[in-house]
Amino acid sequence: MSATHSTGSGRPVHGPVARERIHVLVDRQGRLVRWSPAAERLLGYPEDAVRGCSALDLLAGPAPDQVTVALRHRDGGLVRCRLAVRPERAGDAGTGWEVLLTPAEEDGTAEAERALLETLFTLSPMGLFLLDPQLRLLRFNPAAEGMQGTSVEESVGRRPTEVWPGLAVEVVERAMREVLATGQPAIGVEKRVRPPGDPHHDHVYSASVFRLEDAQGRILGVADATVDVTDRHLAHERLTVLARASSRIGSTLDALDTARGLAEVSVPVPADSVVVDVLEKVLAGEELEAGAVRPGTVLRRAASRSRDDEPSGTAADHEGPLPPTASGEALADLEPRLVDPLCSLGQQVLRGMRTPTEEQVHSLIVAPLVAQDRALGLATFCRWAERRPFGPDDLTLVAQLARRTAESLDNARRHLREHNSLVALQHVLRPDGLPPQQALEVAHAYVSADSGGDWVDTVPLSGARVALVAGRVPGRGIQSAAAAGRLRAALHTLSELELEPDELLARLDDIVRGPGRMNGSVRRYDQPSPAPGTAPSPHGQLCGATCLYLIYDPVSRRCSASTAGHPWPVVMHPDGTVRRLEGPPGDALCCPGAPFGREDFEVPENSTLVLYTPGLFQSEQREQREQLQQREQREHEPDDAGGAARLTALLARSPGSVQATCSALTDALIPSRPRDDAAVLVARTHELDQAHVASWDLPCDPATVATARSLATRQLSAWDMSEAAFVTELIVSELVTNAIRYGKPPVTLRLIRSHVLTCEVSDGSSTSPRLRHARTTDEGGRGLLLVARSSDRWGTRYTEDGKIVWVEQSTD
Repeated sequence: MSATHSTGSGRPVHGPVARERIHVLVDRQGRLVRWSPAAERLLGYPEDAVRGCSALDLLAGPAPDQVTVALRHRDGGLVRCRLAVRPERAGDAGTGWEVLLTPAEEDGTAEAERALLETLFTLSPMGLFLLDPQLRLLRFNPAAEGMQGTSVEESVGRRPTEVWPGLAVEVVERAMREVLATGQPAIGVEKRVRPPGDPHHDHVYSASVFRLEDAQGRILGVADATVDVTDRHLAHERLTVLARASSRIGSTLDALDTARGLAEVSVPVPADSVVVDVLEKVLAGEELEAGAVRPGTVLRRAASRSRDDEPSGTAADHEGPLPPTASGEALADLEPRLVDPLCSLGQQVLRGMRTPTEEQVHSLIVAPLVAQDRALGLATFCRWAERRPFGPDDLTLVAQLARRTAESLDNARRHLREHNSLVALQHVLRPDGLPPQQALEVAHAYVSADSGGDWVDTVPLSGARVALVAGRVPGRGIQSAAAAGRLRAALHTLSELELEPDELLARLDDIVRGPGRMNGSVRRYDQPSPAPGTAPSPHGQLCGATCLYLIYDPVSRRCSASTAGHPWPVVMHPDGTVRRLEGPPGDALCCPGAPFGREDFEVPENSTLVLYTPGLFQSEQREQREQLQQREQREHEPDDAGGAARLTALLARSPGSVQATCSALTDALIPSRPRDDAAVLVARTHELDQAHVASWDLPCDPATVATARSLATRQLSAWDMSEAAFVTELIVSELVTNAIRYGKPPVTLRLIRSHVLTCEVSDGSSTSPRLRHARTTDEGGRGLLLVARSSDRWGTRYTEDGKIVWVEQSTD
């Protein structure tokens, strides 16, 4: 068999032949004595053509290694095979060698691996570095050469820190030494470099380092695969900014703090400096118009921050209006946009920022703060020096920050508007003040935490008496304040009926329970819906409200009090003794329970009465609430022995004046940041003695009317009030006449001099006089009409043994 020479490359072997072991028998002289069908399929020679031929005729040349040979195919191609030679097995004919040929298809894989390796070092965009065990560079590809800006010829044989000093390669070298020592790959080692292709901007590279070993485990060096991950790093920075913004911006309901939050999270990523300007209406909590902002709208500097400066602090540091044209143009379309710093709008905005780096700014984003199609302000983002200019991704990030800030600013504006309304309502709920009189000295204090439902009040009554009131409506916000206002108005109206405290609270409870009355059942858009399966209260916000009503009579020094779920007052006697009143328990308004009880007690002159709401004991409220929940008590039972003990101790060493006592209580008992509203009322009692009160018992005889007029005239002369004698005689004559004619004994006339002159006539009848408008032909019925026309006010109050008709005249 002759060998045909060919320059063709080795052909790959596929199919069944590639998976067969081929048996060929060669004798000691090297001649082929057996040729298997598999060998025929592999090389194409039939058995009769090769038997007796020399096996060397099949070789295409010298063997490339000890186990692999290249055999010539019949068509002239080359076939690489793995060669195994062993002695002929016993039983085979003759003496020779058995040759086993295995197609070497793996050699194609090796060629592919070599091609892949060569491609990586020539065409791959990934930077590849090969280093020896001493970390000297052996080779790196063009991509790595572009990253570092150094050729292979200049770098081979030197360490990376020697070739690229100052390019943050120390981190990678430390990782390489650790990989050489441990054999564990280091994945994702980052370094920040300014490559020669972009020398003015930082790039972030991620390096993965692997140890190289041969088949015997000998360490050959390390390989470093480096990828430019700048875009991924910037995207991660933007996500980090958004994460910080979600927790910082809008963390409080304060517009200035929200603006400062935007400035804090935006520096140094995405901007070198940020300025936030807010409309004046936002800071004032006023309503905003929808659509574009009108030119000339005034904005106020709310926050600013730079990477070279400290935070701005408060808005007052930078307060001042921006140029009207700048605000008008920047807020014209309510869309964030990139702005050329050299254009007219960019120059106006930069002048409004008043930044010392104005000349260095090369990139600018103007972002209106818009919520619900209403502009609330303007945020300006700047980059300067060697930072890369803003791109589309930065504009998207800024738009997200502006949108989040605008929503928080709008929430702060709405909260401020509601707070202002709440403060106005709370101001209405404060006591109007008592007229100058000798009955009581009164002071009150109110600490607001935007709850809105706590209130105290004083109500002047007839006969120089005064009603002291304290109450609380559950809930928070304007709804609670409005409900407290309705409750206060109803209580004032009922006070005109001269009812006893328990009866007044019963009437008040009836009004609250009544369908369609005072219920405030209209739900606002921002109130949560009732829980599934629960029906809304038919009595609205006032269900569960508490109230304490106390009447003090300065003539008898007696107090009469009743409570609807409110804590009883504390009394301090002139000798310093302090006690907490304990009266009949009462349920809150609109809650089922026993009828309201009443407690009557007498207090010495110069005693101090303290009425308060539950917020006065806020330091104990958390513990109290837990205890109350465990005991399944109502929420409106607010105080315990600990709170009362503190109040008692403070009153025992309180200053002299009632106003100072009020301040001392609120300062000591209410924290600097209260969770709930608190109201306290302090009243010091005085007695109206004989110098201010004159009383006479009159017989039930019509002739007594003249005597009553004379007694009243002499008393007015003694009080130096003779100018009121004529009207007083008319009033006394009419009241005494009616008591004798229509009432029952005993009949009593009493004059009280306080801020007004009060004339009272009492009798044992419960029949109330009725004002009539007599006709011209009537002989009577004009008496009470004359009394009403001649006095400031008049009325009737009932006692346990009759009634009292009273008339008040001004002493001015």
